[in-house]
This record gives sequence, structure tokens and C-alpha cells, in this order.
Amino acid sequence: MKTALITGASGGIGKELALIFAKNGHIPVIVARNIDKLDQLSAEIEEKFKISALALKFDLSQPGAAQKLFDELKERKIQIDFLVNNAGFGDFGKFSIEKMDKYTNMINLNITTLTELTTLFADDMKKRGFGKIMNVASTASFQPLPYFSVYSATKAYVLSLTEALYFEFKGSGVSFSALCPGPTNTNFSRAADMEKTPLFDEKGDGGMAAKEVAEIGYEGMMKGKMTIVTGFKNKINAYFSGKMPNRKIIPSMMAKNFEKNIGE
Repeated sequence: MKTALITGASGGIGKELALIFAKNGHIPVIVARNIDKLDQLSAEIEEKFKISALALKFDLSQPGAAQKLFDELKERKIQIDFLVNNAGFGDFGKFSIEKMDKYTNMINLNITTLTELTTLFADDMKKRGFGKIMNVASTASFQPLPYFSVYSATKAYVLSLTEALYFEFKGSGVSFSALCPGPTNTNFSRAADMEKTPLFDEKGDGGMAAKEVAEIGYEGMMKGKMTIVTGFKNKINAYFSGKMPNRKIIPSMMAKNFEKNIGE
């Protein structure tokens, strides 16, 4: 049996991916800050699929957390065949010095830890000649987003890094995939304070189901697909959003829409 490490697995896309890996006969190693939710997920996996998942409590936004996680798995003699860097968060609102601590944690988690885990496990996988890594980006990675600036910038990094490594590791037996979901029904919108925005409010469709996003991501990862955009509408938007003059027009339109939800 092969083993999959999934970060941010306590809910949403990460949780659904853990269930999918288990359903397909892989042992999930699930990581998040909330050990109670991880234990509940482990019990669900055991009951449904008769597979013992390993739950590990880590705050991956903290410096050095990636190395500690890697070292612990080495000590336990656990070989990781699939890595899903799913842990991440965003913030909606005006760019402000008052949010510097949040921005630092966001960059640490969305960029630094993801890069460290990718580096550590990719090196191991390359030596063995097999491995698959999926980094969760976003449709926000295809263009700058006013009032969502730091998050969209971190996801642009994730997309660029993953696509570069896809080509760099070709022929090594290690594949890289960037999963780019659009709005998704998870705790993300609540954590980012976006529930009342046009993307997530009651007037909208609320986004794609996390299970559907996870299924699309898993299938694409197993096929070694480089960039996985979920949903037809999101694919169209992703295709056009990075092209001129849309790269200027779309952020301008988004800024006007978001301004209605931003206080003075």
C-alpha cells in the first residue's frame, strides 16, 4: 500500500482528499492543527475503508514546522508516495499594516512551508524514482485580486513553482500538479471573512462542493496533469484572466464588486 501525506486535512478539500485516497487503498497521513477533527476523520476512514490513517497535529504556519514533520515521518519509517500541500488560508479586506502578523503567517503557510515540504519530499521521491506531488493553488493565482492581494499573490507563487517543477522533474518518475479550485463550499470563506462577498453569499451558487473538487484533483494528480482547474466556468475564466487586456480589466471589475463589501 502506498502512503499519502495531506496537509490541512481537518476539513474541506483536504478531508475529502484523505477519504478518496483511503477509498483507493492508500494510507492517509493527515496533518492539521485541530487534532480532534483529525481523530474523527481517522475513525471515519477506519470504519469505512478498514485502513488506519495516521493523524499528526502540526501548526504548519510556524517556522521549522515542515522540517519537524519530515523528521517525524522519517523516525517512524513512513515513506510518502503522494504529497498534497493543501494547508493554506486567505484574508479579504483592505491591505493594512495592522494585518502584518496575518500576512506573515499566510506567507509562511501558503509559500514557505509548501516550498519546504515540496523540496524535502521531492528529493526523496526522485531518489526512489516515483512520487506525485499536488500543490493546491487557486483560480486566484491567474490574476491579481484587489482586497485579496496577499492571498492571490501567494497562490500565483504556488502555481508558478508547481508548473516549473513539472518540467524540471520530467522523466524522473516524480510528477507535479497544481490544483486550482474556484469558490468552494468549505470553511475557507468564513476564515477569510468572505461569506458576504459575491463569490460566496446567498445570492451566488456558494461554490463547488469540496468532494467534487477533491475528486477532480485526485484524478488529475494520478494522471500526472500539470494544471487542474475545477469546473468549466473556472477553466474559461482562468484561460482569459491572465491575458491582456483582461489582466487589467478583470482586477478592476473585481475591485468594484468587492468595494461594496468593504467598510471605510
